[in-house]
Amino acid sequence: MSSKVRIDLEFPIHASPSFLYQYISTPDSMGEWFADNVNSRGKKYTFIWDDSEEVAERIAQKNEVFIRFKWEEDEDEGTYFELRIEVDDLTKDVSLLVIDFAEEDEVEESKMFRRIIQLIYNRKALIYQGFFYFCIFNK
Repeated sequence: MSSKVRIDLEFPIHASPSFLYQYISTPDSMGEWFADNVNSRGKKYTFIWDDSEEVAERIAQKNEVFIRFKWEEDEDEGTYFELRIEVDDLTKDVSLLVIDFAEEDEVEESKMFRRIIQLIYNRKALIYQGFFYFCIFNK
């Protein structure tokens, strides 16, 4: 049994589930926001940050819903890293749910991860808003 605790982070996203799924499931797109570079061969993904690499196996996925990975060096059963798209039934608002597991004493570090993701999200949102602005007014 795992001694790790589950961490759920939710980010509202103004995009369609199909667009967002491509953004969270393809190596090229993941290399734009999640890691410096992402390579894949079959179900094996290599995530590269600065001078370090981490390898994960894609263990589950459902088109336009989620993609789930198991870190190669994580020996705890029942733990994984998942990017899930949720659509509110009533409002149709789209959110990205990030699910991860950490040791209890590492949860604060995971909160730092949330801040980093939020900064990246905000930066990308500004870039995309600028791009859309450029497209709308430069036809």
